[in-house]
Amino acid sequence: MSVQELAEIAKKKVPKSVFDYVEGSALHEISSARSNEAYRRVEFQPSLLKNVADIDTTTKIFGKEVALPIIFAPTGYTRMMHYSGESAVARVAAAKNMIYCLSTMGTTSPEELARDVPESRRWFQVYVMRNREDTVRFVTQAKENGYEALVLTLDTKIPGIRLRDLRNGLTVPPRISFSTFLNMARKPRWWMNLLTTPPLEFAAFRGWTKSLADAAALIFDPTIGAQDVTWLRSIWDGPIVVKGVQTVEDAVEIAGLGVEAIVISNHGGRQLDRGPVPLEVLEDIVNAVDGKADVYIDGGILSGQDVYAALALGAKGVMIGRAYLYGIMAGGENGVDRVVELMRRDLVNTMGLTGVRTIDEIRNSKTRLRPLNS
Repeated sequence: MSVQELAEIAKKKVPKSVFDYVEGSALHEISSARSNEAYRRVEFQPSLLKNVADIDTTTKIFGKEVALPIIFAPTGYTRMMHYSGESAVARVAAAKNMIYCLSTMGTTSPEELARDVPESRRWFQVYVMRNREDTVRFVTQAKENGYEALVLTLDTKIPGIRLRDLRNGLTVPPRISFSTFLNMARKPRWWMNLLTTPPLEFAAFRGWTKSLADAAALIFDPTIGAQDVTWLRSIWDGPIVVKGVQTVEDAVEIAGLGVEAIVISNHGGRQLDRGPVPLEVLEDIVNAVDGKADVYIDGGILSGQDVYAALALGAKGVMIGRAYLYGIMAGGENGVDRVVELMRRDLVNTMGLTGVRTIDEIRNSKTRLRPLNS
């Protein structure tokens, strides 16, 4: 009946190390907890004298209509959660008229996803790597395989410290402890699917002679700056979305570089612990950007009410990550589909109860963040 209940099912179906990879975040996981708490502080004010017989959840993203203002965010290791992996998520996105963003660290390559789900609207998440020619190679793959937009992640100049993954051995390269191995062995169906499907790997790096540790070192470049966003524009003529924005100052500077959109994101709390809470800075960033770029948000979005809250406080749309990963761990493609339907149900219900009929009307609704401790 809820994404949280799907998470409980997921926890029983996959090894602890896999669930922890999805559930966990950096260091003491304060940022993640604060993001979740921020959505609990949202207060909707209903408008009763409105006709809500016909509710429409469609909106336009980059000029094309989508059924919901929800984008499937890029996530790494997706085939580790369920053998159906990225293609299953993209199939749901295509069937529901939504957008799926493939990660550079995905376990399905850009070419494979385009071949498996050619009808899907696809974005590709990319890093500006130490060797810029490696980035060019990925951008070329996206161009050749019909990807609509690039999502440039900027908040991973260095990796975050994720204690759960360190304890479980989910590092690059892996250092699996005996207790983690034993826990994995208690999930025979998960093991069987892993052993009888193609090897788990970063598919976009297939064919590289470098180790995974070397690949990670090449991906994370601590020198990235505004000039690299401008450079990316010179090799890509489609929309550019910059993900990882957390302050008004960065939002204004990045929007001024001519990108089409930004994503207010603290990487689900997986990078900098105790960083800004996306929902709490949303209104200030939207006002400061002043229409120069579309503003999306992620982090802590686990229901249609959370989607409504983000839209009401100014977001163009939202990205979801953990929510659909809970779904795929719980039930593969059907689990992802269930997440979408639960979010749609909650969004439509909240729209009706607050007296709005369209996505644009949500943005004009009376919604506020209650003060802390109130």
